[in-house]
Amino acid sequence: MSDHIEEQEMEAEALSAIFDTAFTIRSSTQPFQWSIKLVPIDCGDDLEEEESSNHVMINLVATIPLDYPEVSLPELDVEILKGLSPDNRNELLTLAQEEATANEGMPAIFAVCEAVREWLADNNVKGLDDASMHAQMMRKAKEAERKEAQAAQQFEAQKTIDEMTEAEKEELAVRKRREEGTPVTQESFNTWWDKFCTEMEEKKDEETGDITNEEKEKKRIMAERKTGFEIFSEKSGVFNLEKLEAAAEGIENDVGDVDEDLFLDFDSDEDDLDFDS
Repeated sequence: MSDHIEEQEMEAEALSAIFDTAFTIRSSTQPFQWSIKLVPIDCGDDLEEEESSNHVMINLVATIPLDYPEVSLPELDVEILKGLSPDNRNELLTLAQEEATANEGMPAIFAVCEAVREWLADNNVKGLDDASMHAQMMRKAKEAERKEAQAAQQFEAQKTIDEMTEAEKEELAVRKRREEGTPVTQESFNTWWDKFCTEMEEKKDEETGDITNEEKEKKRIMAERKTGFEIFSEKSGVFNLEKLEAAAEGIENDVGDVDEDLFLDFDSDEDDLDFDS
């Protein structure tokens, strides 16, 4: 099996883990062909909510050349599932190909999907598939209104931020990060991808027997071995705080049991002593 095939299969596993049921392998023999269903709003497995919330959706189809990703780019196609016109399809296909070119030499499908999904999120409106002149004019007018409202909102937000104290700005930034969560970016995907590849290599080593049973047992013993501090603490009890506290309480209780009556007549007995005799 060539390195290209291994890397392609690992990328397919990664995409399956990310997109779950939206990812489909159409051809499991070379050249591989993958399909990813992309929507503006991910509704999980709620198909009814997905249908009502998303006015546009597509399938991104990628045919994987034998020497991808080191040499060739993936062959991409866009299948319209809902709400888009042929012109929209061409625009999305151009966007996808440009993103693939920007990631030449590395696994690029995830980056392409993110670029396409962002476009869908920005254009998640009804009627994009209506090619009539009136519909086109209405879409252009709505797009102009949307951009104007967005610009006004950004202006007001910036003005508000300028009037904030440093502490208020920091609190706003923290709240925004919490609301947005941790987005999947190309950088975070690459980090996850490197970790995933390392785990796959370790799994492969175990399956092929590169790690012997003796080495596995040695690792297990080392992991379970106690430190010198732990052994000393158990034997001496010096560092066992619970035992120290219990001993201290016992001493206090013993002192409290002393019969004080034995010392009441100490002074009178001392007077009766005859030191001259």
